[in-house]
Amino acid sequence: MRTIKESLKHCLFYLGGDQPPVSWQERARTFLGAFLGLMLVITIAKYLGETVGIDEWLMASLGASALLVFALPQSPLAQPWAVIAGNTLSALVGITCAHFTDLPISVTLALAASLSILGMFILRCLHPPAAAVALIAVLGHGLQYRYAFFPVMVDSILLVITGGIYSNLTGKVYPNQPK
Repeated sequence: MRTIKESLKHCLFYLGGDQPPVSWQERARTFLGAFLGLMLVITIAKYLGETVGIDEWLMASLGASALLVFALPQSPLAQPWAVIAGNTLSALVGITCAHFTDLPISVTLALAASLSILGMFILRCLHPPAAAVALIAVLGHGLQYRYAFFPVMVDSILLVITGGIYSNLTGKVYPNQPK
């Protein structure tokens, strides 16, 4: 039988106890990269949106994509194809589900996220924040297909470019190089 201390330690493990330690230098590098990257993407996207008269100039899941690009640049889930194709595909799937299903919203949301995950598997572009893009597209009700290209694809491209420049300037390799 476990002691109370062992039981607490066991429970705490499942609440995040398996995260590897990260140096303060790496934390600062990631923070600064994400901040600069997001500020650049937000500024450019807002300007482009105002220029062409589009109100939707930012995708809400961009912060989660930034976490992967700047904190885990070697992850397959953070690579350019995964970020750009995963987000764009998921927006297209979400918009399609919103426009062409007459199902209750809860079913449409689940269908959009699940289909986007399946599509990402097929296209080999798994990017977890992209499943949220499908949900956002459904919840946006009247979103048109252009939303998948601007802001979703444009924001994703800008984030990947910024991540590549910043990572390489700070000694990280991004994107991964072919073996």
